[in-house]
Amino acid sequence: MRIEFKTSYNQDINVFKHSGYVFWYGLLLLGVFLAPFILGDFYIGEMAMIFIYAIAGLGLMIMVGFTGLVSLGHAAFMAIGAYANATLNAAGVPFFISISLAGMLAAAVGAMVAMPLKRMTGIYFAIATLAFAIIVEEIIAHWKSVTGGVGGIAVGPPAAGGVYLDSQLSFYFLCLAVFLVILFVTLNILRSPSGRAFIAIRDSEISAESMGINLAWFKVLAFAISGGITGLAGALFAHKMMYMTPDVFNFLLSIQLLMMVVIGGLGTIHGAVFGAIFVGLLPQAIAIAKDYLPPAIGEFPGMEPGLFGLILLLFIIFEPMGLYGRWMKIKLYFQMFPLYRRATFKKQKSYVKTERVR
Repeated sequence: MRIEFKTSYNQDINVFKHSGYVFWYGLLLLGVFLAPFILGDFYIGEMAMIFIYAIAGLGLMIMVGFTGLVSLGHAAFMAIGAYANATLNAAGVPFFISISLAGMLAAAVGAMVAMPLKRMTGIYFAIATLAFAIIVEEIIAHWKSVTGGVGGIAVGPPAAGGVYLDSQLSFYFLCLAVFLVILFVTLNILRSPSGRAFIAIRDSEISAESMGINLAWFKVLAFAISGGITGLAGALFAHKMMYMTPDVFNFLLSIQLLMMVVIGGLGTIHGAVFGAIFVGLLPQAIAIAKDYLPPAIGEFPGMEPGLFGLILLLFIIFEPMGLYGRWMKIKLYFQMFPLYRRATFKKQKSYVKTERVR
């Protein structure tokens, strides 16, 4: 087991805790860069989709995992980013400008939506975000001059400076680059005073307010940042799908995003990535399993959303810390072997002192 000896306060906010992290993450990054030169086009496309899901997961994680506000409407931000980027790109705006404007538009909409919701918490906040997603879906379906209505619109490949990124390999590296930038930005947000305020609000609103944190302002800020990052994911998602209709950004997509952060591990950056891998590969696993199941089961309508709900329920009951929590248990087991005990991760109920007055 590695023992960390801290000699400065800066070590608490370092991106990498020690040199071991630098080595293993560097090795992982090298593998990600080399993977598309080894794998086929199908797997390259699936990995690009995982990066897109991971970007959306990081956006949702800021609000759900770090601020404690449950959203059932983040598919709306993906839709805003997707249609805004597609419209700008079709008008000849370079891709890197159009995707930035799409993200800023999604962030602005997030801030406006959060203003009347900033006093809400719990199930009321979740229902309000669901209503927002339904409103956005209806606007997309009826605003035919911009969105094409229910018939949808075609989306061309990303273009910047007359160069079209129309191959699987170029789009893969584009998604990877955007993901790394958003990952770096998210890590720095969480190390900033605003990020610490988000976490304080999640742990206890009473304690956070008693320390001088403006709850309303930081909830709006978290909603705006979360919406902006998810909008960037939607912009890439539009180029990946190449054709968009309103039913692509339905309630099921919001549930998938929420399931992604819960299954991956709430309150962790790793959880967003693990959840993206899980959600990205699960539909392919279901498609493969259908070939081996009896027709009565394999062709049952609604099988995929039903499995999503069942898996989410099982994780909440048996593994509330998600995939990242399971990985930490396995890692600790080998670090402490043969001294590991089953009670090491025994769940205990704890309360913040200020919560006892409720």
